[in-house]
Amino acid sequence: MLVVMKTQATPEEIQAVCDHIEQLGFRAHPLPGAQRTAIGITGNKDAVERGNIEALSGVAEVIRVSKAYKLASRDVKEEDTIIHFQASGSSAEATIGGGNLAIIAGPCSIESREQAFEIAEKIAASGAQFFRGGAYKPRTSPYAFQGLGLEALQIMAEIRDRFGLRIVTEAIDNESLALVAEWADVIQIGARNMQNFSLLKRAGRLRKPVLLKRGLSATLEEFLMSAEYIMSEGNYQVILCERGVRTFADHSRNTLDLSIVPAIRRLSHLPILVDPSHGTGRRDSVLPITSPKRPSLTALNPSIPPSLSP
Repeated sequence: MLVVMKTQATPEEIQAVCDHIEQLGFRAHPLPGAQRTAIGITGNKDAVERGNIEALSGVAEVIRVSKAYKLASRDVKEEDTIIHFQASGSSAEATIGGGNLAIIAGPCSIESREQAFEIAEKIAASGAQFFRGGAYKPRTSPYAFQGLGLEALQIMAEIRDRFGLRIVTEAIDNESLALVAEWADVIQIGARNMQNFSLLKRAGRLRKPVLLKRGLSATLEEFLMSAEYIMSEGNYQVILCERGVRTFADHSRNTLDLSIVPAIRRLSHLPILVDPSHGTGRRDSVLPITSPKRPSLTALNPSIPPSLSP
């Protein structure tokens, strides 16, 4: 169910409606919009009695949401969700969502302080706003490098202080989630964990942006339902990421499904990013897949130096 408040509804009226919903044994999710606030209702097994809610002060209407992903749906919030990162120290204000271009770059895993700082310097010079590095790495082989853990998080905190880049890094389990939330600006949930529902719910109890990557063979609805797990716990700062799915193709590591971007934007208000690196798995495919013209980094950002070109 969805409670749509009147345009002139006061914060006190919105809170009163939320309190009433909670007293009924349900959970209220206020989602402010540009013109008015909508309040999603979750936790109900059967239909919610509309009459008592519609009679509350400030309520415009109560409508049924048919989609399973209620909070992620545009039925609940028509406007695009924009996640704001406030200016801090040497960091300028940054956003993900809306019409602004957000660029996240960095090594798959942090291998040393020297490696991380060399890459971060080039990323900062390019105009990117976010540094992504792996502290914990889920690997196919148990004998492969698994990441530096806390040491990598500390290195990335230094990078944030030095270059003003926000830090994005992955939590792979409940144990690493607390540390990542403490050190990073954005918690990444990787493709292999997209349907790790206990991890999603724990991330939802935190009040920190979550970057959710699409699973290796996840459908659009499964992708949005994973986002719903996070949002149902009260964290509405969810960023989706298309990173390629597994198909029969053998010319690339994954098949980058760009068609999901307009489909997501039609159905959901959540921002969506595209990862051309994991999406193709080939260095020589990253630039062509991001630009319809000649493979040049200037198509993304004219200030990116040639030293970053493949």
